[in-house]
Parts: sequence; structure tokens; C-alpha cells
Amino acid sequence: MANVVKQRVSAEVEGDFVVFLIGMRINKPWKAWKWLPVFMAMPRMLAELERRPDSGFLGANQYFANPLRPMVVQYWRSFEHLEAYARDRDSEHWPAWVAFNRKVGSNGDVGIWHETYVVPAGNYETIYNNMPPHGLGRFTRLIHATGRRSTAAGRAGRSSADGAEPGA
Repeated sequence: MANVVKQRVSAEVEGDFVVFLIGMRINKPWKAWKWLPVFMAMPRMLAELERRPDSGFLGANQYFANPLRPMVVQYWRSFEHLEAYARDRDSEHWPAWVAFNRKVGSNGDVGIWHETYVVPAGNYETIYNNMPPHGLGRFTRLIHATGRRSTAAGRAGRSSADGAEPGA
């Protein structure tokens, strides 16, 4: 288990970055032959990306709060890196995408979705307290949440306030 950081810290990222949310929805659980290949494709893609430091992939967190709707939060250096991976015919993504469209398409058995957020430099806010490195902070640099970074507005680049923000 990761070590708990026993202080308020915030993630620091140089430049723009991308947050990519991707998930699936198992609409017909009894049709495992339709959804299982979709479910199994993501771990292969993530393993491939972790082996390719030049891909622009910073890291990912997987969430299984609902067994019928797993989701992954990915962090990327740029939209261009994300798109290059998605279109790379030699990557794990391309054959998985082709297979999904051939076997499932729009028949309603399995839903897939993604949302992409391009985050301009300095236009984000994170706080972690008594946590092991988590979320964006797991894949970037953690810094003390003091001074300007002691408030949510300060961390988001909206204010230079120096006061402590209770419960932030």
C-alpha cells in the first residue's frame, strides 16, 4: 500500500495537460461475449501505455464503483498525444476499436463513452490531505499547499489569497 502523505499537498503540472474519462456500460449483463472483450481491452491498453513513456500518457486511475459501469480517468501531456495513440494502427487501441464496431456497433448491448478535457496551464485545482499520491497528484509533482496554494481559488489561479481555507 502506498505511503500516506500526512500534510496538505497539491499537484503541480507544467503547461497544458488533458484529462480523459473513458468508460463502458454493460447494458445486457447476460451477453458476456459482447462486453467482456471491451472490458478486457482497457488493461492491455494501459499496460502498453505505461511501457511507452514517449506516448504522452501520464497515468490512469480505474474506478469500479458500479460493476456495470467501470470507468478510467487518464491523464495525458496533450490532446495530440491522446489522438496519436487512438489512431495508431499498431497500438492496442486500434484493433479493440475495430472489433467493438464490428461485433457490437450500435446494437445496444454495451455502451462506451469518453470525455476529453484540455486543461490550460494553471487552470486546475487539486488538494490531497492524509492521502497517498492520488489522481493527478499520483502522476505529477506534489507540492505543499501553502501560501497561494492554501485556497482552492489560489490553486486554480483565480486568486492570490494567502489565508487558510477550512476543509479545502
